[in-house]
Amino acid sequence: MATIYIVEDDTNIREIERYALKNSGYDVEEFECGAELFARLEKQLPSLIMLDIMLPNEDGLDILAKLRGSKATAKIPIIMVTAKTSELDKVKGLDLGADDYVTKPFGIMELISRVKALLRRTQTVEQEESQLSHGDILLDNDKHAVFLGETPCELTYKEFELLKYLMVNEGIVLSRDKIMDQVWGFEYEGESRTVDMHIKTLRQKLGASGSCIKTVRNVGYMIE
Repeated sequence: MATIYIVEDDTNIREIERYALKNSGYDVEEFECGAELFARLEKQLPSLIMLDIMLPNEDGLDILAKLRGSKATAKIPIIMVTAKTSELDKVKGLDLGADDYVTKPFGIMELISRVKALLRRTQTVEQEESQLSHGDILLDNDKHAVFLGETPCELTYKEFELLKYLMVNEGIVLSRDKIMDQVWGFEYEGESRTVDMHIKTLRQKLGASGSCIKTVRNVGYMIE
């Protein structure tokens, strides 16, 4: 049975989330702040974390960055729960490594659907190669690092996932919808601009090596 950690300082919202998740068959543990969460993580890792952005002492984005920066917690599925609705706020959380988000107020059915979908994707991911290479680009899955020859290339979490998805599917044209589904795992308004924006910044960071990422007109992108 999957165990889900809820990090939420609003008692009413936390109770709604707990009730919905428990009724769907999940084990649930609750925390009001990041300090409580990290203390628990030292003893047991969950199947998924539901993380509010607006928290006391340390906000959810800072907590998210710490989780993704630790090898022990880097791959835990995380759903951000936020009252913010601007695309910029959502993209910031996704770039830091969130897998999905729900916006308050949310429907119980939507919440459970997103949890099930994320757990299903996580559980069915096949074992990936520890390293991928194309030209002078080397992607190290275990270290979550990218190198251009001997030089480290600093990427955001989503830029890394996007590059990995392109490299795994070398020579295959990937539509924007498919990229969105596999890298972001959900759909939201403005998705094409989000993919295009990340492709642009990824090419810039890869420098001359970024030319291997080709645009296929009216379809999407590929590495060749």
